[in-house]
Formats: sequence, structure tokens, C-alpha cells
Amino acid sequence: MTLPPPETPLYNHPLPEIEQWLSDLGCQQDQDNLNCWTVQRPTWKAQISLEIEELTVCYLKLGTVDEEITRAFKYSLSRQDLELAVFSGP
Repeated sequence: MTLPPPETPLYNHPLPEIEQWLSDLGCQQDQDNLNCWTVQRPTWKAQISLEIEELTVCYLKLGTVDEEITRAFKYSLSRQDLELAVFSGP
């Protein structure tokens, strides 16, 4: 499966391509809630939800930080911009 160019808005990606993209970035799909994904990096962990109009990211408590940070990104953003925003961490 070949993804569209990185500058393509996420709303122009078929769902299987979005799922493959998340998987390629090390995200794990929740088998009970297929629109939910988790990802863990050395300094942070997040839950990603594919909502109707946006991609929602909840950065979870990790280490001494005692707060969760939630951000929402419209599918009109490019895959490249979303990748930079989401995977750079909280």
C-alpha cells in the first residue's frame, strides 16, 4: 500500500492507509475500539482517536508529570504536519 504524498490532507487518505501510517509509526490499535490507538515513546505515551471530524491525541501521565494533555487536529491538515505535531510529543 502506497501512501499519498506527505503534503496531502489526511481527509484524502482512505482509512486503511491511515491505519497503516499509524502502524508504521509504532502505534498499536485497540482491538475493542478500532478507532483508538496507543503509542509510547521514551518520554511520553499517548492515546490517539480517529474521530469523525478530527484526530484527537491524549498525552497520558508519564513520570513525574501529573496531568494529561489533549489536543485535536482537523483532518484538513497534511499527513506530514500531523506527524510532526502529534509525534513530537506534548
